[in-house]
Order: sequence, then C-alpha cells, then structure tokens
Amino acid sequence: MGLLKQMEQVVEEYESALIAKVTGNDPVELCDDLRRECDDHAIVCNQHRVLVPNEYTVELAPEVHDELAARGGQVGQRLTDVLAQHAAKRDYEWAGPLTVHITAADVPNGRYRVTSTASTHIPAGALTSRTT
Repeated sequence: MGLLKQMEQVVEEYESALIAKVTGNDPVELCDDLRRECDDHAIVCNQHRVLVPNEYTVELAPEVHDELAARGGQVGQRLTDVLAQHAAKRDYEWAGPLTVHITAADVPNGRYRVTSTASTHIPAGALTSRTT
C-alpha cells in the first residue's frame, strides 16, 4: 500500500509542476484565484447564511489542457477539494453540488481564467407534473 501512495504523490507533484511550468504560476496561485472567485461572488443572505457559486470553470491553454488530459490527471477533483475545504472554514453554503470543470480555451493572458456560476440542482423528477 505504501508503494501506491508514493506513486500517487509522484503523479500529484508532476501535475503541479506541469501546471506551474505552462501557466507560469505556482499551483497555489491558481488555488488562491479559485478561493477569491468564491469569496468575490458570495451573497450574504443573513448573518448565518452565506451562499456561494457552486460551478467553477478553469480555462487552460489548449496545450496545457491536452497534457493534463493525456496524463489522466485528477486536477478538477483536487481543485474541488480545495474549494470544499475553503467553504467549510468560512461556513459557506453552496448553491448546489460543487463542481470544478477544467476546459481548454484561448485565454487572453496565455495562462488561465477562472469563472463561476450558481447553478441549482433540480432532481430529474421534480419537473414532472403529477396528477392523482
């Protein structure tokens, strides 16, 4: 089991190094930008409830995205975990299920772009009308 954990750590370090190399940033900066996106779009409903967006998109340059995809990286899940921990520390409430999507795009700065939206989760059966 120790060998598997070591291999996982090597893959995570490689992904972090790849993101840093291509984006010209430390992966910590990307995580900080995700947290800032969350904080900047927080809506205070009352003193005990702060609602934040639940869908985040990280747009990477196509070559970075392709390299991460080829390596089978779990970057989206790792970034989701970062946001979940951030929200837990601040007692934020998600607008729906939390997701982070990693996509390829022509980003103007050649690095990355982070955007967010609040999208509620509506169960499939909720929109069907019931007659009795």
